[in-house]
Amino acid sequence: MLIVCLVPSALFAKCGSVNYSLGADALASMHDYVVTMMLYVLYLCYAIATVVGIIGALQITIKMQIGEDGVKKAVLMLFGAILFIIGASIVFPAFFGYRIW
Repeated sequence: MLIVCLVPSALFAKCGSVNYSLGADALASMHDYVVTMMLYVLYLCYAIATVVGIIGALQITIKMQIGEDGVKKAVLMLFGAILFIIGASIVFPAFFGYRIW
């Protein structure tokens, strides 16, 4: 009776070792996915910054030609937006531990 009870449990035991290879593969594939998406988001930020910069420069030019007030404010806002995008393009990859230069 004792042998009948112990044999099935010995067959199903893992003998103290655990195979983590499936978890490592999943972690590696998730790392690749996050890095790929990070680059796409960074390139999307660059594209948006380009469009915002062009529109801001056109608005400043139009304000200067018409003679409106607030040209200095528009220039400072455009300069701040450019500084923010430059800072974000450095900080965003650094958040994931990468330096893109």
